[in-house]
Amino acid sequence: MTSRTPSPAPSRIAGNDPDWWRGAVIYEIYPRSFQDSDGDGIGDLRGITARLPYVADLGVDAVWLAPFFTSPQKDFGYDISDYCNIDPAYGTLADFDALIAEAHRLGLKVMIDQVLSHSSDRHPWFVESRSSRDSAKADWYVWADPRPDGGPPNNWLSVFGGSSWQWDSRRRQYYLHNFLTEQPDLNFHNEEVVEALLNTVKFWLDRGVDGFRLDTTNFYFHDAELRSNPPDPDVPDHKRIEAYHWQDHRYDKNRPEVPGFLRRLRALLDLYPGSATVGEIGQGPRSLELMALYTGGGDKLHMAYTFDFLGAAFSAGHFRSHVARFEEVAADGWPCWAFSNHDVVRHLSRWRGHAKDDRKLASLAAAILLSLRGSVCLYQGEELGLHEAELAYEDLVDPYGLRLWPEFKGRDGCRTPMVWDGASPAGGFTGGKPWLPVSAAHLARAVDRQRAVDTSVLSEYRRLLRFRRDNPALVKGSITFVENAAPEPGETLAFVRRHGDSAILCLFNLSAEPAEFRAGADLPGVIGTGRDRIPLEGHEALFLHIGPGGQALPPAGTGAGLTASSSTKDRTEPRSTSGQSSLT
Repeated sequence: MTSRTPSPAPSRIAGNDPDWWRGAVIYEIYPRSFQDSDGDGIGDLRGITARLPYVADLGVDAVWLAPFFTSPQKDFGYDISDYCNIDPAYGTLADFDALIAEAHRLGLKVMIDQVLSHSSDRHPWFVESRSSRDSAKADWYVWADPRPDGGPPNNWLSVFGGSSWQWDSRRRQYYLHNFLTEQPDLNFHNEEVVEALLNTVKFWLDRGVDGFRLDTTNFYFHDAELRSNPPDPDVPDHKRIEAYHWQDHRYDKNRPEVPGFLRRLRALLDLYPGSATVGEIGQGPRSLELMALYTGGGDKLHMAYTFDFLGAAFSAGHFRSHVARFEEVAADGWPCWAFSNHDVVRHLSRWRGHAKDDRKLASLAAAILLSLRGSVCLYQGEELGLHEAELAYEDLVDPYGLRLWPEFKGRDGCRTPMVWDGASPAGGFTGGKPWLPVSAAHLARAVDRQRAVDTSVLSEYRRLLRFRRDNPALVKGSITFVENAAPEPGETLAFVRRHGDSAILCLFNLSAEPAEFRAGADLPGVIGTGRDRIPLEGHEALFLHIGPGGQALPPAGTGAGLTASSSTKDRTEPRSTSGQSSLT
């Protein structure tokens, strides 16, 4: 790590709740694609700073910045060659300080992506480690002798394809890389490594960041005995295109030593009141249990997210079963839910088969996500109702997609530039040639095309975010699922959020057909007006304030942030306008 003296940390926002993260809405910014300030076609820190008023105006609580550190960009920033400096493509440390200051002025927290499990092979640590088996950092990465036949030490596979072991002729050993060969894994069994990584975290805390999104948290440790993984007998057919999924990853990740490191990390953050962490836990049969383990007890991660809602499943049963399972196994843990991010196909494209009108689907999805117990991550452009961009093979730059094309097109389709100006060929993102093409379909949904349209997806997100912020039950309240007692309940999802004397019944019809909700024995007298039946239009969300005894409270009305659609003007319950959403 390059030694530097950090500038004085900006003071934290006065009067803030130290538990601000509990129920926070975090807006993910992919720096390379958010806003370019200098015309080179790559987004940068100054561009982000210029657009922060837009983010603050949405009504979110924090931003999460994907990596902007010095990097060869083999994996676009997730291969770090200097943990304590800014890649010149994104700016300087002074630019970062200015970004922090502006975010705090606007009342936004700033979380940054911390990639601790691996570095770039250009990092000075790895350069020294591979130079000799006797170097001071010889054991800072995971090295292993070959088998007698010259093969790798075990059967571990890389997420990006092929063996996760790469032969190095200088040391005549293999090194471990769970991702690209250019991303060697750090050895968390080495105390010096752990101390060095914690020092990089401290560097950014001293600079004023409010927290960290922790990449690949469950990959930190490997089995010290290097035992081979057993096969996974239950691989879904759609995952068999990647050999990685054929294994039960018992020994190359999810190791029992991870919680111990997380406790040390939390102890460091506790020295900076108000700082927080959100850990990424990848796909797997134990993802929810790991999320519970890593966030429980109040001494490890503040919150974590999994990929359970980042796949193709879209049903009331899927949402209910996964949230209920987390509530069951993590009584004192805290989840962070997301429907899209920089690693997966945008959710409107994944779920487009469930609705003819994707604008209704966008509003319904937002209403569900912003009502669940936990914190929330929104991905840039999600609030515009963007689909996955369609790119030609020659436009791809993601090494993951280039390797698995055409069965898997990689992650470029969700990483195309943000669209601000519908009349500009580059969407107002850059004055030069963008690093990825701007989707023509996205231009019709640019910010300037939606900002003044009351029925746009952007306006709906703003209303929902305001409604959430105005109702503590949706931010920090408990969640209790309720049954729909209708004879044919359809594809409905229902739960109650409670906080103190406030309670909100959240109802969602996930199908295109009209449905009905009937209060059952688990929610007696919920309506309080003598009615026990609530009609729901297709793809509609409804929020009903109820009292502690089930009595109806004064309606939230438009003052709470949601307006009634033309078909429900005679009703007092706040409803999503998804049935009337339109884009111009």
